[in-house]
Amino acid sequence: MKIRIIILFAVALMMAACGRNDNQRLSGDLVTNPKSAEKPSDVKPVIQFEKTEFDFGKILQGEVVSYTFHFTNAGNAPLIITSVEKSCGCTTGDFPRKPVEPGQGGDIKVTYDSKGHFGFQSKTVVVNANTVPSQTSLRVKAEVRTPDQL
Repeated sequence: MKIRIIILFAVALMMAACGRNDNQRLSGDLVTNPKSAEKPSDVKPVIQFEKTEFDFGKILQGEVVSYTFHFTNAGNAPLIITSVEKSCGCTTGDFPRKPVEPGQGGDIKVTYDSKGHFGFQSKTVVVNANTVPSQTSLRVKAEVRTPDQL
């Protein structure tokens, strides 16, 4: 028991003796993330959609429908879309893989497959990009009907 106390004391003493060298710290000027920087950067992309929701109306069960959401980079830095997350396997999101320059636009095509679905459906895709906030939700809706209901 005494040996453990002596070892713990020696380790604590060595840790206290090891001082920090503040000259090796990174400058805060290197931080450009607006969420963590003391001074937010004025240079950032801004994703601006014409609309974030689309209603297909009444569709036949099994039908595959698509809508293209158009956006513009309203910021002053290149916009990079890193991914589009879907809410279920029945939706897909196709997005530009190259940076979108300030003032330029692009499209995100959302496709919904109604196979096996019935009634009112609301599906969401989440666009992940280098914007603040980093996520934007897009929604497609439809009322899926069987052939005997049309």
